[in-house]
Amino acid sequence: MRHTILSAFERLPYFTIEGFRQFAGDDVVDDAHVRTALYRWVKAGHLIALKKGVYMHRRFYEQHRQDAAFAPVVSAILLPQSYLSLEYVLQQHGILTDITFPVTAITIKNTRTILNSLGTFVYRHIQPQLYCGFQILEAYGVPYAQASAAKALSDYLYLRPLPADLEPRRYNLAEELRLNLDEFTRDEREEFVGYVIKSETTRKGGAKMRRILNNLEVHVWRR
Repeated sequence: MRHTILSAFERLPYFTIEGFRQFAGDDVVDDAHVRTALYRWVKAGHLIALKKGVYMHRRFYEQHRQDAAFAPVVSAILLPQSYLSLEYVLQQHGILTDITFPVTAITIKNTRTILNSLGTFVYRHIQPQLYCGFQILEAYGVPYAQASAAKALSDYLYLRPLPADLEPRRYNLAEELRLNLDEFTRDEREEFVGYVIKSETTRKGGAKMRRILNNLEVHVWRR
């Protein structure tokens, strides 16, 4: 099978084996032939394997890898039922600084990490009732979801192991975790409080989030 057939996929953010088979039509001999050809084109550098059965053309990668939306779109391709959150979003907002994180997202599916030649993509499980607080965006024709700064902070603190005792006189949470929260607006603080209230509907986490909120209000968002 000639690799020139791949030129049809240069402008697509991704394609699947089934999509390739449908396009190739009469050039396809059988499934094993297709998989062998795709494997060889990955080894030759013409394609990038995003995950099993899903590929990106090298030309698309080279043209868009510096785009702000590139990593979010790849994250959505790898696991569509997810939204960007946690360290990735907090770093974008300057809440976590000086560290490079993998692309992090939230899902109601199982926690998993996907590694490919484009990077590390981490998906953390959360209860369905907390799967909220994001907006739907789009790039290259692919929709992806991204949490607000307040929801990313809520997810980060909800899922992160913390000391049981968050008594403000003995522990400054923002200082310990190096959280830059001084620029949080009143609206963002109120949004965060809303997620604290919502966390109380889960079987765990509600009391913890109340202690977190109290600590932040004492040390950062002074009442």
